[in-house]
Amino acid sequence: MKLLAGNSNPQLAQSVADHLDLPLTRAQVKRFPDNEVWVTIDENVRGEDVFVLQSTSYPANDNLMELLICIDALKRASAKRITAVLPYFGYARQDRKTGGRTPISAKLVSNLITRAGADRVLTMDLHSGQIQGFFDIPTDNLLAAPLLAEDIKRHYEKPSDLLIVSPDVGGVVRALALASRLNADLAIVDKRRSGPGKSEVANIIGDVSGRRLIMFDDIVDSAGTLCSAAKSLIDAGAVEVSAYVTHGVLSGAAVQRVRDSVLKELVITDSIDAADRAVDGKIRVVSCAPLIGEAIRRIANEESVSKLFD
Repeated sequence: MKLLAGNSNPQLAQSVADHLDLPLTRAQVKRFPDNEVWVTIDENVRGEDVFVLQSTSYPANDNLMELLICIDALKRASAKRITAVLPYFGYARQDRKTGGRTPISAKLVSNLITRAGADRVLTMDLHSGQIQGFFDIPTDNLLAAPLLAEDIKRHYEKPSDLLIVSPDVGGVVRALALASRLNADLAIVDKRRSGPGKSEVANIIGDVSGRRLIMFDDIVDSAGTLCSAAKSLIDAGAVEVSAYVTHGVLSGAAVQRVRDSVLKELVITDSIDAADRAVDGKIRVVSCAPLIGEAIRRIANEESVSKLFD
């Protein structure tokens, strides 16, 4: 087994390698003067089971091309099996036609990864489960809920007294999975989206008065929706509001919005490299390296991955 890393998240790649007690495969992933991607694998991979770890986060197009070219280089070097490990799958929010003459970019990206030569895909908390069906190769979608539930148990007394909140109707199943692990109650924020990154709270389903709340979602991008939902919950009588989110995209002024918001804290995983953004005291990072590392070990040994979530 070999583990190859692109440039999207070197710290996570090293943490996964340390968990597996495995050195990262020697390779050069660089740029030509005109910014084209150039990849050279500096050790023999013929007949090897190779895992390529690369989040397609910002800059999404550059990181996606790195992934595709790494896969192509490994395919031409006669690797036996290539698994694309995407802790964060970019373009996932474009998973259906939202109007006339619009693309389904998540399907396009899945086709690119497959045609590049990947034999299977390992990712975490896809924006929607249907994206697994976009791939014509085996795809494992890891769940961050067990990892984050353990963090909640370590940092909160009586987790069962918490109220888990889904920040929208579409995330109810995800929030319910976390609530079930904590034996906690569930509430829902009914928000209406007026455009990309723009939404407003229309209603709160459930009694949040006098409760400690944890909002749970898969992606925080601009943080506008998250912060406005937190304010609405405080206005409705909540004692405190925290947020647990798997993928901390945190684009633009997101960190400043979190800093100025009523949120007690925002907890994200390191599926996206947040080293230069998660500098505020309100933002805390939980490593997903043990989860991804264990999944890689199980795939390499032909063991069950779903057992991780029992």
